[in-house]
Amino acid sequence: MSDGTETQSKARIQLRNIYKIFGKNPQRGIDLLNKGLSKDEILNKAKLVVGVSDVSFDIFEGETVVVMGLSGSGKSTLIRCVNRLMEPTAGQVIVDGVDVTKLNHDELRDFRRKKFSMVFQSFALFPHRTVVENVEYGLEIQGVEPEERRERALNSLKLVGLDGWGDHYPANLSGGMKQRVGLARALTVDPDVLLMDEAFSALDPLIRTDMQDELIALNDRVQKTIMFITHDLDEALKMGDRIVLMKDGEVVQVGTPEEILTRPATEYVERFVANVDITKVLTAEDVMKRPRPVAYVKDGPRVALRKMRESGLSGIFVVRQSGELVGHLSAERAADAARKEDKWVDEVTDREHVSSVPLDYPVRQLFSLCTSGNPVAVVDENQILKGIVVRGSIIAALSEANQDYHGSDESAPADASNSAGSDLSGTEDGVAVSAADAPAELSADAAEEKEANA
Repeated sequence: MSDGTETQSKARIQLRNIYKIFGKNPQRGIDLLNKGLSKDEILNKAKLVVGVSDVSFDIFEGETVVVMGLSGSGKSTLIRCVNRLMEPTAGQVIVDGVDVTKLNHDELRDFRRKKFSMVFQSFALFPHRTVVENVEYGLEIQGVEPEERRERALNSLKLVGLDGWGDHYPANLSGGMKQRVGLARALTVDPDVLLMDEAFSALDPLIRTDMQDELIALNDRVQKTIMFITHDLDEALKMGDRIVLMKDGEVVQVGTPEEILTRPATEYVERFVANVDITKVLTAEDVMKRPRPVAYVKDGPRVALRKMRESGLSGIFVVRQSGELVGHLSAERAADAARKEDKWVDEVTDREHVSSVPLDYPVRQLFSLCTSGNPVAVVDENQILKGIVVRGSIIAALSEANQDYHGSDESAPADASNSAGSDLSGTEDGVAVSAADAPAELSADAAEEKEANA
């Protein structure tokens, strides 16, 4: 996944008005769509099947975009249009400035080898080849020398946690291990874009969760652009920087996981996400409060006490001049240091019993850290203090998000969100927070895998 910032400037994949109509005279299907006929009406009237209808969106460099929808929504057809395993009826697929739809057969094959790798639900491993021979297959097709391709294949196996399994055969592997082999094969050719079609759908739930975590961690290192297909909303919320939700071949909404949950564009999307636990997409950055005031390491204990007294706090975070978090100082410690005439708060700051989390830390895991009543520090990758979280700020943020989703509740107190998080040192014992806990939960053969990754 990308870092979630808005600095992505390069659109690696641009889809422009993509149509895929199955049947004779597919152009007629486009004409009927333009006249306002539905997918079912076109099937009954013209015996044509609408796979994809006027789809346009961009995927940025290093971004993971999840395309999701129910069976028949067109998501798997769309991903096959990107690398032309299926020929689009109309539209443009532009990858790094090249219109893939205009490439001839030889140009397309060469472009696929350099730009794309595809991972399928069905694994599509060659049973007569060892694991390492499967992984180096794409390089073999490209004509890479045996020594180099073996070295690159072994490195990829190590990357996906299969070091030492190269001489085994697929029949000796579990489902999760086979999918790791498929992922290693895709990474070995060092593609710019990974196309993953229901890659984890055939795995058991626990193995599937592990593979999701591993792919997120892996892509943090290799920084590939990923187009990921799934029918599982939980998986989409976890994996995607953005989600493209499809229905009947059309895109009904594109947005971040939080946007999809809190601002559904249509009634269909609203029903689709109705039972999702919103804490799965909110992060520490979404619920944190500004870290004011703070004490600096150069401050004396009386200065720290004054800051706490003026703000009604029983504790304060201590930072360096750069904003780097040092620790937490309680009023009791500061008062004791003042009586002893200690010179600097740096000498009495508690460095060991301070909870800190990154900006993207999931809200659902923050509750347990806030049970002691002490605030949790939110820091960036350089340990700069960016905010603080207490249970009240979590509850306030959840309340605000739920109001965004369900509409404002006129019976709610107007200042509820402010009062919930006003005392940054206090606790909100006895407050019950409930969230829905009933989340929503086309495969290819070896020949298609061979064509996609050749």
